[in-house]
Amino acid sequence: MGNGFEQIFMLQNPSNLHVSEVFETYTFRLGVVNGRFSFATTVGMFSSVVGFTLLILANAGAKLLGERGIF
Repeated sequence: MGNGFEQIFMLQNPSNLHVSEVFETYTFRLGVVNGRFSFATTVGMFSSVVGFTLLILANAGAKLLGERGIF
């Protein structure tokens, strides 16, 4: 789910912002820089729920294919 926030954030500048904006940097800019902490928290929680759902689905898929799952 992560894509290297630090590298993207460090290489962003005003001239390439329109093509280098990713989910994490957008959340950081709106949530932390602009002081919308509730927005940043909500997006972080949503990202965690999506990641957990993908984990559960991948585990179920592995078990259906006869492999050993995570739990």
